[in-house]
Amino acid sequence: MQPAFDLFCRVIDNFGDAGVCWRLARQLAAMGYPVRLWIDRLDVLAQLLPDLDPAGKGQRIDGAEVLPWHLADQASPPRHGIVIEAFACALPPSYEARMAQQGCLWINLEYLSAETWVTGCHGLPSPQANGVPKYFYFPGFTRATGGLLREPGLKDRQTRAQATDRRGRLQALTGIDAARIPANACCVLLFGYPDAPYAGLADALAAHHTPAWLLVPGDPPPGLHSRGNLTVAAVPFVPQARFDELLWCCDLNFVRGEDSLVRAQWTGSPLVWQIYAQDGDAHRIKLEAWMQAAGWPDDVRALHRAWNGHDDRLMAQALSAVLRPAAWAAWSERSHGWSQELTRLPDMASSLVEFCQSRRQKG
Repeated sequence: MQPAFDLFCRVIDNFGDAGVCWRLARQLAAMGYPVRLWIDRLDVLAQLLPDLDPAGKGQRIDGAEVLPWHLADQASPPRHGIVIEAFACALPPSYEARMAQQGCLWINLEYLSAETWVTGCHGLPSPQANGVPKYFYFPGFTRATGGLLREPGLKDRQTRAQATDRRGRLQALTGIDAARIPANACCVLLFGYPDAPYAGLADALAAHHTPAWLLVPGDPPPGLHSRGNLTVAAVPFVPQARFDELLWCCDLNFVRGEDSLVRAQWTGSPLVWQIYAQDGDAHRIKLEAWMQAAGWPDDVRALHRAWNGHDDRLMAQALSAVLRPAAWAAWSERSHGWSQELTRLPDMASSLVEFCQSRRQKG
């Protein structure tokens, strides 16, 4: 009998936590496993998943059950199932108390990081007072970690999509009149947190040698408007299932958080990551570790530091530098190479299932 999965998620990082958890739940369901996703913000997930009723008591979508967090208080954990505590969210106490009687395996799913210590902590046991076997599971960028979420056939889908007219795809996704977009436009997706140096971004793109189309989901940040060679276009949020298609339409993707970073890496195109800020600037250590792992050129690293800072002048200089033809070619080549390296690694959902099976056998 296939083990059932209960996945718990509390929304902290806007769409990021919900996005990662739903993507994992959906992939596990596609692999044939019974899955329940318990989440405390149905309204947030509904923005990524339009079929979800944010005021409902749960529903089945793409083979997985999506349920409001509070109902877990009365729920029974799956018999000999896998309970995933995402991002240290802490399980409902009454649910946790029932896990031992059900013979569950407990997984502490951690945040994504390229820091070197992660490989030493991935898979370690975490002894619990109730006797339920619990393990740390770290997503990551090497075979010594839990991998990254990637569905089967993703690259083939991208190849087929990019063989068709880009402007037509953009119109179908966003409603932008394809005839308005110049054939030589540099299309840029902007998905960032409110404190990014947007004026510096605009200055660089306005002075770019070709037309730059900046696609902004939702309302553009204050002060960000069309000028020079820059056209700012507000676009609607696309469902998570179609987010990849939007990334594939763009030459450069500014992304934020964990889920969008992973999806942008799969495209093989240049990306700029705005990492979720943490107390004591701990996020900057994670940013540097990721840049080191990816092997970005020095000018690309400078751009990331500027984008995660607050100096518009520095941001404009850094972006202008990497948009020069030679620098852009080097960045594009490394982006493709990094994506290929990651694609050769096992995907996270399959690795997680294998990990749980191995711990069951040892137990």
